[in-house]
Amino acid sequence: MNRTETASPQEVERAADRLARLEASVALALVGQRRVVRESIVALAAAGHVLLEGVPGVGKTLLVRALAAALGGRFSRIQFTPDLMPSDVTGHAMFDLKSEEFRIRRGPLFCNLLLGDEINRAPAKTQSAMLEAMQEQQVTIEGKALPLPSPFLVFATQNPIEQEGTYPLPQAQLDRFLLKVFIDYPEVEDELALVRASTQGKVGDRLDTSGVEQVCDPEDLLDLQGIAARLRMDESLLDYAVRLVRAARDWQGIETGPGPRASVALVRAARGHALLAGNGFVTPDDVKLMAPSVLRHRLKLTADLEIEGYRPDEVLADLVAGIPAPRV
Repeated sequence: MNRTETASPQEVERAADRLARLEASVALALVGQRRVVRESIVALAAAGHVLLEGVPGVGKTLLVRALAAALGGRFSRIQFTPDLMPSDVTGHAMFDLKSEEFRIRRGPLFCNLLLGDEINRAPAKTQSAMLEAMQEQQVTIEGKALPLPSPFLVFATQNPIEQEGTYPLPQAQLDRFLLKVFIDYPEVEDELALVRASTQGKVGDRLDTSGVEQVCDPEDLLDLQGIAARLRMDESLLDYAVRLVRAARDWQGIETGPGPRASVALVRAARGHALLAGNGFVTPDDVKLMAPSVLRHRLKLTADLEIEGYRPDEVLADLVAGIPAPRV
């Protein structure tokens, strides 16, 4: 079959059903964070990496572990620390005394889903070890390029309020993340349900993903990603996505705007959102709804706005409202 053809209604229906089941399964573990779960599923469908930001204890690690349980495949976790070396992430060559030859010992990057916990606690040289993997899906060790398993997805976490002992992610690193997703405090009813479920008859506070059902495997996810990539998107919506990104480069209050990779990311995310909604085509609302998560980590506000306490989402809300969407 020609993979450039648009996805058929039967493919869209099958994929949307699978994604809905995936969302429902993950939501069993992460109570009260429906938006966060949906955006994470969108990223999976769009084959993109995610930067999760939230204060401690709101479920960042639990979310990724629940996704791993629902997806199957190989899961790895890296706890980023100031003394973590690049070889601890990628792997290294070691001399085998028995064979008297060097062999490659593969690091935790060789997996389908990677949890990079507190990624901003590692220095720049270790963070840079992720760049090749996230962009090219390969790792070079001793001059040899080793392909990573497919699919390969990174979900990295960081704490927005604690800066001691952290290293801000460079823009090149941030740009590799398809989405930046905020996890906020749950509503009171959700927090009550969470506390009840976590304490009733249970000892300790171990992350519980026992209720999460495996919905698909890596091959299924690759199929879902292929269907999302072939959703119909009108040329006017492609133009709309590009106009949004280009407007962010000159918008009042933005010192540094997003590059062309942001335009690509916005189109991919919009397709993923449309597929999760069960649509065989992308709408302007798909682009609008995904714009904040795609753009918030790819721009820098002016010093004046930062001093006044403005956040990128507030500026982006004005930007999205100020750029007319096409009628399709």
